[in-house]
Amino acid sequence: MANDKLTAMREGGQILGHLLADLKEYVKPGMTGKEVDAWVRKEIIARGAGVAYDTLEEKFPGAICISVNDQLVHGAPKDEPLEEGDKVSFDLVISYKGYFTDSAFTMLVGGKGNPAVKKMISVTESSLWDGIEQVRPGAHIGDIGHAVEKVLRAGHLGVIENYIGHGIGKTMHEAPEVPNYGRKGTGYVLKVGDTICIEPMSCLGKPANYVDKDDGWSVKMKDGSIGCHCEHTILVTEDGYEVLTLPK
Repeated sequence: MANDKLTAMREGGQILGHLLADLKEYVKPGMTGKEVDAWVRKEIIARGAGVAYDTLEEKFPGAICISVNDQLVHGAPKDEPLEEGDKVSFDLVISYKGYFTDSAFTMLVGGKGNPAVKKMISVTESSLWDGIEQVRPGAHIGDIGHAVEKVLRAGHLGVIENYIGHGIGKTMHEAPEVPNYGRKGTGYVLKVGDTICIEPMSCLGKPANYVDKDDGWSVKMKDGSIGCHCEHTILVTEDGYEVLTLPK
């Protein structure tokens, strides 16, 4: 792996990780999605990074995806205030020195809410870490998906199959695809220097979803159930993995 890529993605990953940690503390009941989005945009620039969503061919209407309650992913920031107990997922990609990093987390606004939603968030985060633990040179993408799926199904959650993780680097989405389901020993074989995004998505109901026609971006659960999303950018190292977007 070229030193410039490694340096850029490590530094960019730390900027992103710390920004999301600060965001988790910043969000309070009563704030609107657009207010949060404006804060995120200001912070990305202040920390020396670039707003990645501005570079999309079809420009996303914000600097960060904010998905509330039955929205699963790609939520466009709205004017409606976030209420205590709302589930909100934040998904952010930034650019830094020519490379991208990507991370997401889900929280309950105000820290209180439905116990089933709390459990869903906890189980989905556990599935992310079980997937990450599979990463090493010679491992298969199917090993990651199998580990993620096993945890989600054991937690009686719906497993989202039509949105998946991906490679990342000079562009936001690269090969290989990284599904949240799979069979051990199948798919792309990881090698040292690969950078991938593992991003489990789950729901409390059935996994069927659709894109909201009103904003053209927000993916919503068909049955109105609550969706969940978490993600890290991972580097494949000689002896396993390094989580680039975990703040150190």
